[in-house]
Amino acid sequence: MREVMARLMGVLLVWLVLSAGAAAQDGALAPSQIERIRSEFQMDAHTRAMRNALTGASVRDIAENREIVAAHNDQFSHKIKTKGISNQKSSGRCWMFAGFNTIKPVVLNRLDLDSFEFSHIYLQFWDKMEKANSFLEYMIEYRDRDLQDRDMVFLLKDPAPDGGYWENFVDLVTKYGVIPRETMAETASSENTGMMNRALARLLRKSAAELREIYQETGSVRKMRDAKPKMLAEVYRVLVLNLGEPPEEFSWRHKAKGKAAKGDEEKSEKEDDSAEDRASDKKDDGYQVEQDWSALRTFTPESFYDEFVGLDLHQYVNVANDPIRPKGGHYEIAMTRNLYDGRNASYVSVDIQILKDLVVKVLLSNQPVYFAADVSPDQNSKTGIMARNLYDYESVYALNMGLNKTERLLLRDSTINHGMAFIGVDLVEGKAVKWLVENSWGSDRGRGGLWTMYDDWFDDNVYNIIVHRDDLPDEVRKILAQPTEKLPVWDPMW
Repeated sequence: MREVMARLMGVLLVWLVLSAGAAAQDGALAPSQIERIRSEFQMDAHTRAMRNALTGASVRDIAENREIVAAHNDQFSHKIKTKGISNQKSSGRCWMFAGFNTIKPVVLNRLDLDSFEFSHIYLQFWDKMEKANSFLEYMIEYRDRDLQDRDMVFLLKDPAPDGGYWENFVDLVTKYGVIPRETMAETASSENTGMMNRALARLLRKSAAELREIYQETGSVRKMRDAKPKMLAEVYRVLVLNLGEPPEEFSWRHKAKGKAAKGDEEKSEKEDDSAEDRASDKKDDGYQVEQDWSALRTFTPESFYDEFVGLDLHQYVNVANDPIRPKGGHYEIAMTRNLYDGRNASYVSVDIQILKDLVVKVLLSNQPVYFAADVSPDQNSKTGIMARNLYDYESVYALNMGLNKTERLLLRDSTINHGMAFIGVDLVEGKAVKWLVENSWGSDRGRGGLWTMYDDWFDDNVYNIIVHRDDLPDEVRKILAQPTEKLPVWDPMW
């Protein structure tokens, strides 16, 4: 009997060992692993200090590199004169704001204005309409695809998003023109788009279901398209109720060039005038106020753009530092157009130094440069600093957390998520050490709405710039002339 029991105990022991091994091989977090991790954890002096700090304060505050902050200055060897800081507020319109920030100086300089803003909501309205139309067309085009198809999942997840690209901005301006801010002002929904976007998404998904049902019942693409105008009319209604109706034409006047307000010297000369002279001056001043303004004129959005901007934006191209592909490629990202008959985002891939050289070249010609970056890491909205290791999380946690730019992109640790404009550079012995950035987060963030980007942050987080074809070196123009290789919309670069 004892022999039988011993044999059974041996079998049971073997079974337990094998079971434990199988569990470990299955990837489960075994109690033995937890016990080992707990026993190896050392509450040394640094660890205790960090625990005490992090349980009572923000990790960003603890990790901020004070040496970088102390050494910071916002002096630049070259700045572009610009006026006014825009604020996209709680909307994903950075690409549109950055686009307007690159062409706004043209209007300011042409009319010698102290301030000017384009109407962002006007272009936002048509962007939403165009994206809704494209979504419905994709539903017709992909009528036979399964709803779990990767393209379908992408489309249905956000049918008419806020985000966009330079090419989207150009296509909208080309088709719809532009208007001054005061002719169509922001609304609560334009500045905080969450609820409006939710309503649009539900409406468009319902329309997608109806289109698929029509096709399943009739097999007719024509009948699907016949149903689309009513669906677009419903989208238009939602947009008008949230944003207002965009004008087809408008009246506008501006401060006449060279008609600045009277200066202190002129004012002091009148201080000794008689009462009669003062009364006369008041009449003259009243007349002068009228003369300070241009004649009231009527414009269409297209005529306004042609007269006061007049740039051929199609001549501006996308030059990118794509760390996951060979340099010298020309790429196009599928399904990134907002107009169904518009252009997808496309770019030529070059070394990061070419981007920097191009930005310097354009800035020294007194023109701003549109760019896009991953704005999440190593930037402080209070100080306006963008610098590598501005937040030293590795020292806080005593761990190696480093990834290079290629790894960050491939592993989805980084992505292009914000558009801004370069408006200055600090050159020391011909080399850029930092860059002046105009953001669209209002004047109460950064340094009056501006950011100082150190050159190492450019290396780590800037992905693409927009420059005129004429500014490209010959080798980049040759790449641009090549046919594009199409990338899927879920590509990590975009």
